[in-house]
Amino acid sequence: MNPIRTIIIGAGSRGNTYASYSKSHPDEMQVVAVAEPHSERRHSFAKEYNLNAEQCFSSWGNAFKQASLADIAIIATQDQMHVAPALAAIKIGYHVLLEKPMATTKKDCKTLFTAAKQSDKLFGLCHVLRYSSHYQKMKEIIDSGLIGEVITIEHLEPVNYWHMAHSYVRGNWRRLEESSPMILAKSCHDLDLIRWFADSPCKNISSFGYLTHFKENNAPDGSSHRCISDCAVEKECPYSALKLYMNMNLTDWPVSVITNDLSKKGREKALWEGPYGRCVYKSDNNVVDHQVVSMEFQNKVTASFTMSAFTDGHRRTRIMGTMGEIIGNFEIMTLSNFRNQKKDVVWEKYEMDEMNHGGGDSRLMKQFLKAVIENDSTLFISSIEASLDSHLMAFAAEESRLETKVVELT
Repeated sequence: MNPIRTIIIGAGSRGNTYASYSKSHPDEMQVVAVAEPHSERRHSFAKEYNLNAEQCFSSWGNAFKQASLADIAIIATQDQMHVAPALAAIKIGYHVLLEKPMATTKKDCKTLFTAAKQSDKLFGLCHVLRYSSHYQKMKEIIDSGLIGEVITIEHLEPVNYWHMAHSYVRGNWRRLEESSPMILAKSCHDLDLIRWFADSPCKNISSFGYLTHFKENNAPDGSSHRCISDCAVEKECPYSALKLYMNMNLTDWPVSVITNDLSKKGREKALWEGPYGRCVYKSDNNVVDHQVVSMEFQNKVTASFTMSAFTDGHRRTRIMGTMGEIIGNFEIMTLSNFRNQKKDVVWEKYEMDEMNHGGGDSRLMKQFLKAVIENDSTLFISSIEASLDSHLMAFAAEESRLETKVVELT
């Protein structure tokens, strides 16, 4: 079997993450082309994956003029740029793997859903959390009946204070107008997890959330507009751009995304001139920094979800059933069995779970490629129907937050 030929649309952080699967599994996947408007990023990607000039395109439109270029199109553009290339790839006849979120409006999500359902090719969304060994173990226990009937789900998404500063105060997802509500951009795959565990469509949602801290009225005395510009409180500020971008490993995200020149001089220039050097209290962000969501599912399962910037750690999940309870994070998972009054460790992190999203990125790629090879969409556990559900839940949560009401999903 020849490796599946793959074109990457968008050679940023996520595009490179999915493309990197071809390095460790060259027998399964081969990157044959890239479409990326940023010239330096495109050239760097081409060098990394041994692509010649004929395999590199400045736009997805130019790339898709050659319909037989690949078997799969992996679309990892910015959130608001997902729909057009995804629809074009479906029309050409590519199998499509699309980075989350599916789209930034309810209408566009439904348009993509309809197009994907009408295609005879596979369409998958990158709900990577489903593919981590941690959450797959949790789902396995639920489906085994060991904890009885699921009654309540409690899930925490700790955004982490530094991640909030990077992505949602200074970065690409800081403004509703340029991206989407944070509950969608950051947490549609958390809502997907909850729906997966509940094993039912959601019926009702209510939500509260605010932008409370990252505002100018909270700026400490002596702070400057840029952390690098004689800020009197920089050394004590947990959100200092100098701490985040000058002290971390150069090859690590998020340092790797602030500039293509990762020298000390290059990073300093980025902090002087680019968005990542701005004071978190004096940026132009307007998305929430904390939000809670309450859910009722059609099968009477109830769930609560908390997303907060003011955290430092991994996601935590608690599944409460009639015969037992599961409590877990990306380090360890315990099971309390009500039948025999025993509490056991049922999962612990191992080496692969140190990787992106608890190893979920790699497992997602493996399953999608297998589904393509065997032409069996059921092998990819994140169905298009469930993906749409999670997005509609996010839109409903935002509607509830803005209008202070319970939203019924129909």
